Amino acid sequence: MIRLPVSTIIEKIANEEVFEAVAEDYSFTLKIDKYVPFLCGAVHDGHQFRRELWDNCLHTTYERWFEEDPCTKEFVKSHPIVIAGCDSRFEYDLNRDPDNAIYEDAWGKKLWKTPLSEEMKAKSLEKHNTFYKVVHALVEKLESKFGTIVVYDMHSYNWRRWDREVPVINLGTSNIDNDRFGVDVEKWRKSLSELKLPHNIEATSKINDTFFGNGYFLKYITKNFKNTLVLATEFKKIYCDEIKMFVFPEVVAAIEEQLRSKLQEHAEAFYKEHN
Repeated sequence: MIRLPVSTIIEKIANEEVFEAVAEDYSFTLKIDKYVPFLCGAVHDGHQFRRELWDNCLHTTYERWFEEDPCTKEFVKSHPIVIAGCDSRFEYDLNRDPDNAIYEDAWGKKLWKTPLSEEMKAKSLEKHNTFYKVVHALVEKLESKFGTIVVYDMHSYNWRRWDREVPVINLGTSNIDNDRFGVDVEKWRKSLSELKLPHNIEATSKINDTFFGNGYFLKYITKNFKNTLVLATEFKKIYCDEIKMFVFPEVVAAIEEQLRSKLQEHAEAFYKEHN
């Protein structure tokens, strides 16, 4: 992996170069092993939190980790194109629009001891802005090259706050063209329901049961690219102990290993159907 300015990352995409890089400010990573008609995103994978914000933050490291999506990059690491955030959503949320990307309150608790200065906000929003410049360049390149593509938008969610049984996998589809892509959504849901997980975990999968696909990553791509399907895919945090703050590596490995074939097969079928 190399460290590159965003302008160089965009230039390499335009030239269809293969590379693996971290942004110059260490805010996100991008791996392109091969140009294919699908990509994987993990916008909430990051846990970094800018040092100058620490003393002003009322949330603990654990409280931040609890609401982040650890391991979502790990789930899709083997695929040819993976873009992932490195920074915590508590600094700026890549899955919210720029006007709402910096929290004042987070999950019912005030976030900052004193309001952030405009300078502090600007530093974070610049990273949000450059991430989406790269997303735009990447999807534009893939759509122009292949005609149609699919984006696997990987997330996770906390299940302990729900007072009912919730699915292991939830697909959010309220902001996609379901008339055009509904069959592809159902194929993805069914494939995920067939995951074989450790500890006799049944891979239940539903559509719009807990979340509805309202994230900015999905909305931005869907608005700007009419031939791209974004599949907002939320895993219940059955792969970690939310209270004790540790990960179950055998569950993460099982998901990652099976997604190697399942995601590839789904993407190939999608491309064959829609190209």
